[in-house]
Amino acid sequence: MAFNYEKYLRLQKMPTLWCWGCGDGVILKTFVRAIEKMGWNQDDVCVVSGIGCSGRFSSYVDFNTVHTTHGRTVAYATGIKLANPDKHVICVGGDGDALAIGGNHTIHGCRRNIDITFIVINNFIYGLTNSQTSPTTPKGMWTVSQKAGNIDPTFDTCKLGIAAGASFVGRESMNDPKKLEKLFLSAFKHKGFALLDVLSNCHINLGRKNKMVSAMDNLQWIDDITMPKKKYDALSPEDQLNILPTGILHQDTEADEYCDMNAQIQAVHQGQRGKITQDDFAKKI
Repeated sequence: MAFNYEKYLRLQKMPTLWCWGCGDGVILKTFVRAIEKMGWNQDDVCVVSGIGCSGRFSSYVDFNTVHTTHGRTVAYATGIKLANPDKHVICVGGDGDALAIGGNHTIHGCRRNIDITFIVINNFIYGLTNSQTSPTTPKGMWTVSQKAGNIDPTFDTCKLGIAAGASFVGRESMNDPKKLEKLFLSAFKHKGFALLDVLSNCHINLGRKNKMVSAMDNLQWIDDITMPKKKYDALSPEDQLNILPTGILHQDTEADEYCDMNAQIQAVHQGQRGKITQDDFAKKI
């Protein structure tokens, strides 16, 4: 029986505005398949997206959705989660949105370990605004802002998340939707901040300007620079250079979650207010 994608999509927004062959469509389909397996009510899910190609993600899915300002996805999602701790809050942002203008919010989402899943669709470029260098653009690649080749050091999304305190960190590419779906499921089940580096192709603004003429060339390049964590760990440090490990890279199930800690503080404060009120009343008697 075919999967019923229509249940989870806003069909009036179709077709998408993404370029032909863009990996965002594969990620979208994988995402809704994982939601289906979680068995969540659509009214209990909130998807928050920012600006960029990935920012359109929230327009296409039929959940509670918020399309925020550039780089502020985690900030908005934090407020939504604190106000509705029983709901499932998922952020979707691009590498520029999440790690450049929004890098500060991403770090503090990780640090607080609030129960949000942050899907970073990483295509290594500012795609929507025509090929500027992003924090994940590999050194040497051509961009419109560095036409002689990128000289900026490259951010590793997962290392950043682990160092900042995220209790779940993982990476997969859209080349293997089944593995990506499993990663989504693991992240959704985890209580705490889950940061996912999801590698995708931008053959229009990254690939064909860097000798990857077709979408398939761009996808092959992603395949060449990724490797399952078990195989990656067996390599020498020299061989690990320029390879990105995939799978669950870090998980801490014992870390305190921010909404739980906030609820404990609120309970203490309410108890103190009640005690003060009773004492004051007793003194008056």
